[in-house]
Amino acid sequence: MPHFQRSAVAVLAALLLNQPPMVAAAPHKETLVAIQDMRESADRFLAALDAGQKSKAIFPFKDDERLNWHFIPRERKGLPFRDMVPAQRPLGMALVNSALSHRGQMKAAAIMSLEQILLELEQGKGPKRDPEMYFLTIFGTPSANQTWGWRIEGHHLAMNFTIARGTEISATPSFLGSNPAMIKEGPRAGLRTLAAEEDLGRQLVKSLNPAQSKVTIFTNTAPKDIFTAADRKAKQLEPHGILASALNESQLGTLKALVREYVGRVRPELAAVSMQKIEKAGWKHVRFAWAGGMDPGQGHYYRVQGPTFLLEYDNVQNNNNHVHAVWRDFDGDFGEDILAQHHSETSHAK
Repeated sequence: MPHFQRSAVAVLAALLLNQPPMVAAAPHKETLVAIQDMRESADRFLAALDAGQKSKAIFPFKDDERLNWHFIPRERKGLPFRDMVPAQRPLGMALVNSALSHRGQMKAAAIMSLEQILLELEQGKGPKRDPEMYFLTIFGTPSANQTWGWRIEGHHLAMNFTIARGTEISATPSFLGSNPAMIKEGPRAGLRTLAAEEDLGRQLVKSLNPAQSKVTIFTNTAPKDIFTAADRKAKQLEPHGILASALNESQLGTLKALVREYVGRVRPELAAVSMQKIEKAGWKHVRFAWAGGMDPGQGHYYRVQGPTFLLEYDNVQNNNNHVHAVWRDFDGDFGEDILAQHHSETSHAK
């Protein structure tokens, strides 16, 4: 059934049920361009692989592996950069960069490079460290009108993308981490890969007056890690913290800048869609909560939670020099919302 006929049927059914119609909005032109760039980048990457490499890189879209994500140093399913020949690696990175903003690209590259720093610091006594142990995995077949997905994953870098019908995209779960949070010696001393995530959170908590701080800081001891860990389904956490409606104009500006820092990992046209979703749900319902110390070098944690999303950040491991920073969408992780809409529309079409 043509789309306009399905829309008419939806409107008629809604009138009969005395309910508002649910007609899917047309995708943004910029979103379609971003999706096309990813598809073409994925096609170029896959075309460069031999049969054995493809057998590692490609999984069915409905395979359980698509939801099997984590951010610890471990072997993964997919094709690692270490198993690519030199001519293939730039094509793999082109796929990664097709989804990320310029800032996101810099963060991802820096995180991967930190594996060499850890290798030197630990002198082989820790987990296996390898800047090329980052895996690309394609789920389904890249298509202009079918559903597929892909991910880049390794230690402290886990980004998941789901494309529904070639027109809509999900970019979560999205995890970035940094160990060391700040390199303290050597030629790269002073480098802080996720500096903005830390500085904006601290700027906000330190701007609060005593009454606001009392509401915001729910414990003086930071948790050992983010609460959602690598859960496949992110759930609403305890509603600790101060509501955005209780912040002054400057503080609210800092909170929005903090959210944009996470959402802005992906290219601007995709980030804009995510921000619109947050705006639609309303900033007045967003909470900012803090735990632990407020000065640099002290263990600390914060989260920003709204009706549709959750940001979690902690810096407590390795003597408070090890950052985890995740962006979750309660209904949209792994494309759950856009896939559900697709199934609903397909059902109506039948």
